[in-house]
Amino acid sequence: MKILVINSGSSSIKYQLIQMPTKQIICSGMVERIGLDNAKIHYRSDQNELEQTLVIPNHQVGLEKIAALLLDEKVGVLQSAEQLDAVGHRVVHGGCTFAKTTLINEEVKSKIKEFFKLAPLHNPPNLIGIEVAEKIFPGVKQIAVFDTAFHQSIPEVAYRYAIPEKFLLENHIRVYGFHGTSHKFVSEKANAYLNKINSKIITIHLGNGCSITAIENGKSIDHSLGFGPMNGLIMGTRSGDLDQSVVFYLATSLGYTMEEINIILQKESGMLGLTGFSDLREIEEEAENGNKACQLALHMNAYRIKKYIGSYTAIMNGLDAIIFTAGIGENSSVIRELVCSDMDYLDIDLDISKNALRSKELREINSEISKVKILVVPTNEEIEIAKQTFLLIDKN
Repeated sequence: MKILVINSGSSSIKYQLIQMPTKQIICSGMVERIGLDNAKIHYRSDQNELEQTLVIPNHQVGLEKIAALLLDEKVGVLQSAEQLDAVGHRVVHGGCTFAKTTLINEEVKSKIKEFFKLAPLHNPPNLIGIEVAEKIFPGVKQIAVFDTAFHQSIPEVAYRYAIPEKFLLENHIRVYGFHGTSHKFVSEKANAYLNKINSKIITIHLGNGCSITAIENGKSIDHSLGFGPMNGLIMGTRSGDLDQSVVFYLATSLGYTMEEINIILQKESGMLGLTGFSDLREIEEEAENGNKACQLALHMNAYRIKKYIGSYTAIMNGLDAIIFTAGIGENSSVIRELVCSDMDYLDIDLDISKNALRSKELREINSEISKVKILVVPTNEEIEIAKQTFLLIDKN
């Protein structure tokens, strides 16, 4: 079964064509900088690899370019669109409505649109990806895999906010959680590696967006992102946890509008607000060269992660492993070392030499004396989306 996975972001589209159930990646790539004159499209298969810089004004044009490459006589891997069995889409917010992978129809699209207000940066491009794929690949099953679905197992004691009950019952204001596809993928990999029936693990997804999840016996029981993908850990441009009083102060005392405050907290805060840089590689380089703001920001970032590790270890009453994943989690030995230092009370002890090594495979970076495993597990949301898409179609 050939499944095309589409991860449609605000200015990019990631894609993989995957043979299931073998999980063989037939081709993969990305369209980035959509809407700019110097947009790029990347395409890679076993036989060919190319990169083009061209004008891609919108997501429809981007997906049309992807389809053209897949079907191209010279570099393509499909003879016709009919060879596709399904298109699996990442959708960020499914609210309380979607607790599992879902076949897309008009009602599902309407619900995804309804959740625009809950994920205004993510759900709109997700829906565009679906609607364009329906036009380009008519008759092919379209499947939605929701980031929030994995976190539907979070118990009421954790997902409720201490506000009047009517806001939960009438307005559905609660913790939803995000990055669920990634947390599910790496937690299953870690559990298979640990070979434990009853496990207590913490998965730490660190990219431009960051989140951390407490997972007990394979189920999410608490998570750092809440009603929207904005709180919790310090992120590339998002503030993470913030005293609500700051929002009121910005509005009532400093005169900022709610729209301006939203932009400040979503796009101008986090590591960017602390340092002037949003790319962690630049921040680490600046810190090494003596930039005090960058040094402080790295320590603040690690400090916040440590607080969550401590609290999640407490609610699970134990800990078998912590898992680092995503772009920063997999590649930044600096962040991993800062997070795992001075954690001996929790029996977390890092092996500095193992931490310095790079690999694309799951690996242990804890020392011999560490009772808690420290794992680096590369995430692959596209494989997880393909797997869930395949299981849904195969079941039906």
